[in-house]
Amino acid sequence: MKSIRAVGRRTAGLFLALALVSVATGCGGDSSSDAADGGPQKVRFGYIADYSGSVALAVARKQGLWKKAGITPDLKVFTNGPLQVQALGSGDLDFGYLGPGALWLPASGRASIVSVNMLGLADRVIARPGSGIEKPADLKGKKVAVAEGTSGDMILNLALSEAGLKQDDVKKVVMDASTVVTAFSSGQVDAAATWYPLIDTMKKKVPGLKEISRTQDYYPKLTFPNVFVTQPKLASGNPELVKKVTGVLKEAGDWTAAHPEESETVTADFLKLPAGQLKGSTQYVKILPSAELTKLSEDGTVDGWFDELAAVFGRMGKLPEPGKAEDYYLGDLYAEAGKADRS
Repeated sequence: MKSIRAVGRRTAGLFLALALVSVATGCGGDSSSDAADGGPQKVRFGYIADYSGSVALAVARKQGLWKKAGITPDLKVFTNGPLQVQALGSGDLDFGYLGPGALWLPASGRASIVSVNMLGLADRVIARPGSGIEKPADLKGKKVAVAEGTSGDMILNLALSEAGLKQDDVKKVVMDASTVVTAFSSGQVDAAATWYPLIDTMKKKVPGLKEISRTQDYYPKLTFPNVFVTQPKLASGNPELVKKVTGVLKEAGDWTAAHPEESETVTADFLKLPAGQLKGSTQYVKILPSAELTKLSEDGTVDGWFDELAAVFGRMGKLPEPGKAEDYYLGDLYAEAGKADRS
């Protein structure tokens, strides 16, 4: 199996766009990964405030997994994955969460993947009723709202490619994910590329919206994992800490796989939402137990998921020189993480 290694050989010019993105507030300070005087180790962990982006952290807190591992998490909420990778690169964050649309970042050497969280089934291209859009080919010449660099951007590209269209065949309107909801709901755009649960909100405001393209349309040729990542230098410099954190994530994932409905309630409590607000979230993901993920990591299946998506990002122009998954997915570390605690 592949060894743990830092990855940083891609050209810096690929990330000029990220330089324009401000890091989320409250992420300053020196690295705090090393424990003092043998006490709990502190790690700064980024997440996104939806079910997929926070369920593992919610479960880890509820089940006391951090304390059991001797770790004190400093949790920081972000609105998207690229912001977290920016924070990892500046040393303001130790770990983070990425949806499938941001996987071009680790493929470019900016982060190391320590664990697959779950497989995403939530992304859609949707159209307003009366827009004349019934299929991807009908997007030509239409205004489409999308949060660039996210899984919405990815599903839009896949839909356009399926229809033989190019990016400039549509009027792409770039905005953040929350503004996509507003723009679509108010009729400022004809279509949007986004994901559940945001689409649930849009359905309430736009009855009869149409789903033009879905994640499932591309499965099994393409699989859409969301993942946890760390700084490449932390993975190579302190692999034992990374194993500890990954062990917590594996145990949280196993609990979630065994208690999917309860995990929705636990996550709602973590996010300070009404108990039933995340009900049904698990229908938009596929949760794999760690034993299955370990097997799929060892036989190369998970590498294949990442390599196929890297090819998609290459066609999108985000990855002129995509790395191979074996360079940025730490499958051997994932397989070893938590073994001592479970023996």
